[in-house]
Amino acid sequence: MTNTPTTGRRKRTHVDTTQAASPAFMRGYLRALGPGLVTGASDDDPSGIATYAQAGSKFGFGFLWTALLTFPLMAAVQEICDRTALATGKGLGELATLRLGGKARGIVIVLVAVLIVANALNIAADLVAVGSGMQLLHAGPTVVWALVAGAATSALLLTGSFELVARVFKLLCIALLAYVAMLFVVKVNWDSLARGTFLPHLSFGSSYIALLVAILGTTISPYLFFWQSMHRLEEMRDEPEGGSKPKPLPHREDDDARKKQSRSRFDVFFGMAFSNIVMFAIIVATAATLGTHGKHSIQSAAEAASALKPVAGRFASALFALGFIGAGMLAIPVLAGAGSAGMAGLLGKATGFSRSIRRAPTFYGLVLLGTLGGAALSLLGVNPIRLLVLVAVLNGVAAAPFLVLVMLISNDRKIMGDYTNGKLARTLGWATTALMTAAAVILFAFAHGGGLY
Repeated sequence: MTNTPTTGRRKRTHVDTTQAASPAFMRGYLRALGPGLVTGASDDDPSGIATYAQAGSKFGFGFLWTALLTFPLMAAVQEICDRTALATGKGLGELATLRLGGKARGIVIVLVAVLIVANALNIAADLVAVGSGMQLLHAGPTVVWALVAGAATSALLLTGSFELVARVFKLLCIALLAYVAMLFVVKVNWDSLARGTFLPHLSFGSSYIALLVAILGTTISPYLFFWQSMHRLEEMRDEPEGGSKPKPLPHREDDDARKKQSRSRFDVFFGMAFSNIVMFAIIVATAATLGTHGKHSIQSAAEAASALKPVAGRFASALFALGFIGAGMLAIPVLAGAGSAGMAGLLGKATGFSRSIRRAPTFYGLVLLGTLGGAALSLLGVNPIRLLVLVAVLNGVAAAPFLVLVMLISNDRKIMGDYTNGKLARTLGWATTALMTAAAVILFAFAHGGGLY
């Protein structure tokens, strides 16, 4: 008798607390969306969009299965990179210095320098894409908008306010929803879509293999590793717990550490899912329109948008253009910041957009070198497709060694403490490393033979 009222009160209290906590619980996870979402969205830059459009226009739904392949690999690698920042409060460049000896560190410095060059070339191609998109929308010449985009990006990054930069990044992510919206504009054969997704018809033809390698290269790019780590650190610096310094998980209360890791992991997985959904939507949209009309010679995102106009209408063409304009504006600062953070960290210099130019001159100098250098290259009239082929080769050189570095750091208990990789992370991480090593070998073969694009 005496226990009944007590039990009833506990039950009511528990239900009320759960109901009150549910909205706050969901809000906490939604607020956590940031570094992972931006990383995933920036992966769908104009060069990636062009690759996916080419896959759809040339092979129809034949490459949809790759979205299912790349998602777990991307999610695993980016979660590992994210966790290195959470566990240590340091970026990958700093951690590489801790983990490696003199000669190995020198090799990584060379590889990061290669990455910075590759990123500058990619920035140039993306600026041209942004300018081409604006021209398609009848807003003015390509060159003018490429310069405006480069100048606007540089000005944003020099503000020293990471809160502003992060807010702009999140807004630019919305632009990629244009590709999801296209699924409601074009007519899709859902049976063919299902077969292409779950029953892939593999081919060993040179053009098919070249595109497969290109898709792997654009979805698992080395600059994303450094960006994920840096953006997470910036977000941690913005928290009240650490003040101006990121507070790593081992220095937090157990409940707070678990909550932080859980929400950060959700952010990463959501971002990688978003990236792959956009990739899936682009392949579907171009397969259902250009692929069925024999429009196979897509060499850029702007070409894809132009080709869509007579096939799917002006609205679909404008949606496609708006998507890659926003994607380019998001990817440019990510490309500039990623390599810069890696090199500055390796040299023992301060990094991050939340720090002033005076506090992080090396980092900002490298960022400006990337954005302004890319803007200058875009004015030279260089063929953006050739730039992207060169970028693909350079990224192919760097991806596998950087993955090895990430795995060595994340498996090192002296560095990571209790936050080393579990069995699943180790398996997926090393599998991705092996796959990207094989892709790099094939990439060189096709680049040498001129069959990459």
